[in-house]
Amino acid sequence: MLPLRCLAYALAAVWFVHAFWPQAAHAQQSPAAVSQCQAIAQAAPSATFVSFSAPPVTPAAVSAGEVSITLLGHSTFLIETPGGVSIATDYNGWFRTATPPTVVTMNKAHSSHYTLAPDPAIRHVLHGWGENGEPADHDLVVGDTYIRNVVTDIRSGFGGMEPNGNSIFIFEVAGLCIGHLGHLHYELDDSHYRAIGRLDVLMVPVDGGLTMGSESMSRVVSRLRSALILPMHRRPLINDFLAMFGDDYDKSFAAGPTIKVSLRSLPPKPLIYVLQDV
Repeated sequence: MLPLRCLAYALAAVWFVHAFWPQAAHAQQSPAAVSQCQAIAQAAPSATFVSFSAPPVTPAAVSAGEVSITLLGHSTFLIETPGGVSIATDYNGWFRTATPPTVVTMNKAHSSHYTLAPDPAIRHVLHGWGENGEPADHDLVVGDTYIRNVVTDIRSGFGGMEPNGNSIFIFEVAGLCIGHLGHLHYELDDSHYRAIGRLDVLMVPVDGGLTMGSESMSRVVSRLRSALILPMHRRPLINDFLAMFGDDYDKSFAAGPTIKVSLRSLPPKPLIYVLQDV
């Protein structure tokens, strides 16, 4: 009887520990979810996609399933999602919106890409650079949008280089993978492309050298192979950039600063679409 009683006590102890073990410890042991836009490496066969459900309220300005993208100026786009989230990229405070964006992202290569005094009504301010030498690491769900970043190096004064000074921000919403290259100074390597994954919409700086030359930037664009490519930064050199792409790409100049896009409306052939006032 004694061994049976001991066994019963042992099983009861195991049940008690399992039932009352802190939930945070279980959460730490769960496998991390993976972005739906990232390529899944063969080394991680157990990885699973994460999905997000849009809230039921949809603003009248944006049709269901459509994302509205408006070029406000320079490298600042206003992204408006079906769930009512508004995001301003490379936000510097110069280009105002009717109401403060929900989220702003920034990069610090030049003052035209960030501000240290954003509107306090902005709920989420995401710096593309880290603090204390650490790279920025954003992994945020806001409403119907998942936001993450991939860091890259930037040039610094006197020919130097600052590690992880720029972030490529990626916005996953309505089934779309939308990427903003920020102030990209160097061509990407394989590790960057793996971290980025699929990009359906790509916002790319076109300036001939303040970021990268047209030839270098065109190689990045060609490797990413996005369906919709939106140039930004400055217009005078747009023709030099367009000349880098052959008949595999369509090119079009928009009559306005806004485009609405959904997973269903993506062009079957890559399209470089120059919004008004680039």
